[in-house]
Amino acid sequence: MSLPNCPQCNSEYTYEDRHLIVCPECAHEWDPNAAPEEEAGPVYKDAFGNILQDGDTVTVIKDLKVKGSSTPIKQGTTVKDIRLKEGDHDIDCKVPGFGAMELKTQFVKKI
Repeated sequence: MSLPNCPQCNSEYTYEDRHLIVCPECAHEWDPNAAPEEEAGPVYKDAFGNILQDGDTVTVIKDLKVKGSSTPIKQGTTVKDIRLKEGDHDIDCKVPGFGAMELKTQFVKKI
């Protein structure tokens, strides 16, 4: 019986340990009888736990200071058609009166 290669590093040197298969090169362990997991992207949530998606409209929940500007983004500002991305600032959008910006999901509320 031949064991499968490691799904993470593709190493052929895998071995069985009870009901799991182990890769000695990257230390990945998996159950060969488990249902395959679907690769889902990260889930983005607003400050209140609502799930955000590309194209949503959000409201800023607190005044946000903007580097290089003397005026902050005011609480209650509505931002339309957001785009989600990975990184420190999760939202790529155009804020009315400021232009293109990146915001953090923890400072917005989905409408």
